[in-house]
Amino acid sequence: MSERGTATSAGGAELYGFLVEFEDVDTFIEAAEEVRDAGYTKWDTHTPFVVHGLDGAMGIRATKLPLIVFAGGLAGTTLGIALQWWTNAVDYPFLISGKPLFSLPANIPVAFETTILLAALCALGGMLWLNGLPRLYHPLFKSEAFKRATDDRFFISVESADPLFDEVATRSLLESLHGARVEEIEE
Repeated sequence: MSERGTATSAGGAELYGFLVEFEDVDTFIEAAEEVRDAGYTKWDTHTPFVVHGLDGAMGIRATKLPLIVFAGGLAGTTLGIALQWWTNAVDYPFLISGKPLFSLPANIPVAFETTILLAALCALGGMLWLNGLPRLYHPLFKSEAFKRATDDRFFISVESADPLFDEVATRSLLESLHGARVEEIEE
């Protein structure tokens, strides 16, 4: 292990982690459950298509994104109504035929649009932020085998930054998962 708590690969470069390849979905799901049960927290799965039940096998909890979108929508509604109240009742009051300076029903269309706008912007921004994007490069891109992740193979990657990562123990766990092969990935 180096000073930062990361391992070095056989080639002497800093080790990003291990990548294990699977040929079928059932073995892949079982392997994901074993990695989850082993207690690893910095690991991921890579599949060419949606695999039903994978979230449960990985132990993924519900995302915070709906709360972020709701907060954005609520802020949009509040800002839309506040903007119209300020412009119509405070900044430029214009009394016509005794009509009120501010009336909520007349302001619903603008409030609706600002709600949708801010909720959509928060959905996009929140998704990018929670996923750590944009990330234009990833160490897994160096692996020739990983190119099949978009075609017909399934992969599990375990990062060396994981608190439980031990080069020997992690490799032995991944080799016991009945994958096609385990590969070291350099940073």
